[in-house]
Amino acid sequence: MLKAAINGTTLHYASDGDERAPALVLVNSLGADHTMWAPQVAALGQAFRVIRFDTRGHGRSGVSPGPYTIELLGSDVVALLDHLRITRAAFCGISLGGAVGQWLGLNAANRVSRLVLANTAAKFGTIDAWNQRIAAVNAGGVAAVADAVLGRWFTPAFAQREPALVARVRATMVHQSAAGYVAQCGAARDVDFRDALGTIVTPTLVIAGTHDTSTTPADAAFLARQIPGARYVELAAAHMSNMESPTAFNAAVLAFLQEAA
Repeated sequence: MLKAAINGTTLHYASDGDERAPALVLVNSLGADHTMWAPQVAALGQAFRVIRFDTRGHGRSGVSPGPYTIELLGSDVVALLDHLRITRAAFCGISLGGAVGQWLGLNAANRVSRLVLANTAAKFGTIDAWNQRIAAVNAGGVAAVADAVLGRWFTPAFAQREPALVARVRATMVHQSAAGYVAQCGAARDVDFRDALGTIVTPTLVIAGTHDTSTTPADAAFLARQIPGARYVELAAAHMSNMESPTAFNAAVLAFLQEAA
């Protein structure tokens, strides 16, 4: 992986595909890293320069003091684009990464050509639930919440069919820095874009998972209703639709990103 000094920390990133192609930035969920996008790289890399990175506090990127804010995580994307001398890029984020996309649409629309907001919401759960998760991780590390979180990430049928993949995802999660995970939980807890979505002008695709209990189809439908002109696609998956339904996910993203403006 490559690394860049960004906003007082170090972000590790990967760049795949032709550097002359239009850029597409992929942003991971809380508890994951850039490797969660492995099912997308080959398909999306045929048309785009695919840029993945470990978000602040996760993977091999630096763990700066928390709590983080969605503004900080969004600013990291802008600064990484600056580092790579990319003026404008398409964007796809999942879960908390999708909230980063909403921030970009609201605050840095000139830097994003299209937005894909996958398995995400304008507001994530309740403050009490996030504070309970933060307390559990502070007491017992990320392993203390991993099984409960993974139980929402994949349907039981998929977990039974793909145990090796689920095991790899769990290993990535439990090896995250507890401090970095807690800091990102703070960002997720405080997100609330419900009253601002109507001002997003960037063409947007919202992807939901039929069986997603973390960010439900109702959450996704709200995004699609509130963002002017947004499209809505629902896949047969739980929270990690890009891994559970990769063929349908890739097809939906490519079709949307390659539409004539």
